Amino acid sequence: MIQVGIVGATGYTGLELLRLLSNHPEVEVVYATSRTEAGRKVADFFPGLRGICHLTYSEPKAAEVAKCESVFYATPHAVAMHSMKELLDHGAKVIDLSADFRLKDVPLWEKWYGCEHVFPEGVEQSVYGLPEVNRKKIQTAQLVAAPGCYPTSIQLGFLPLLESGLIEPSDLIANSASGVSGAGRKGDVSLSFAECNENFKAYGVSGHRHLPETEQGLQAIASGESEEINLTFVPHLLPATRGIVSTLYATLKGNQTLDELVNLYDERFSNEPFVDVLSKGQLPSLQNVRGSNFCRIGIEKPLDRNKVVVVSAIDNLVKGASGQAIQIMNIMCGFNESKGLHLPSVAP
Repeated sequence: MIQVGIVGATGYTGLELLRLLSNHPEVEVVYATSRTEAGRKVADFFPGLRGICHLTYSEPKAAEVAKCESVFYATPHAVAMHSMKELLDHGAKVIDLSADFRLKDVPLWEKWYGCEHVFPEGVEQSVYGLPEVNRKKIQTAQLVAAPGCYPTSIQLGFLPLLESGLIEPSDLIANSASGVSGAGRKGDVSLSFAECNENFKAYGVSGHRHLPETEQGLQAIASGESEEINLTFVPHLLPATRGIVSTLYATLKGNQTLDELVNLYDERFSNEPFVDVLSKGQLPSLQNVRGSNFCRIGIEKPLDRNKVVVVSAIDNLVKGASGQAIQIMNIMCGFNESKGLHLPSVAP
């Protein structure tokens, strides 16, 4: 049994960590922080945890948080970097759910996030936490940057094709749609029920801050390719609470059949506990993944032409955030990777 702390435990990802970790047999959450709710019982703020979580929110103090064996940072971007050095110096194992340590190019991070990075040494030290790619590095890491939700769905969808060199890396397209919870727990007119219900829209078309993270990950996957990754990424807002469906398009270099492509995915993900490749002719939907840590993938080759279409579905708050963070913690701490996470999706 290990003691765990959650910094920023009132946002959607923090609350999801509390919910999921309450079912983990090897974890005791002993510390949950909130600057705005300090002194308030967690179960009063989130009644869904009544009778399950008996913690009271505390002010975030690095020295106190560092007493935990494993720490999750579920804070907004550009927060974790300010206290990370002290936390690492105390020897804690940290999983950061924000973008503070995802991008290895610090000037690029500063461009997209609009501020100076105060702990670039942590960027060098951190491991990008996509288990299906970096499992061995995660095992020995002290600081892991949990991937973003869109980047998770896109990278897992393209992964077998890029690894095997079957597609043109210079012209990839990701058309992704996310539920409203992907924007975080905040007051914003554009995210209100009246604005989102019975509506569907693209945003960030000229450039989205998940793009450089995704291209960085795809480039690492396609390390044997001479061409640079060029991804056109268009996110959309769904009139749904949670979930992401990414429809991915690529040009095949050869004339592989659909059966061969499905077999490629089956073989690549055969030992991955949370990637499920659907049978030929099947495509995933939000209901197939909601509330679960699974990424479900379907493959098509329209009209048997030279294009391959991959549909990748995840729950943005689970495999796209808190569930994947717990998966990372399991790997870092030597637990069974699936522990506390084998939950079926919720339908309808």
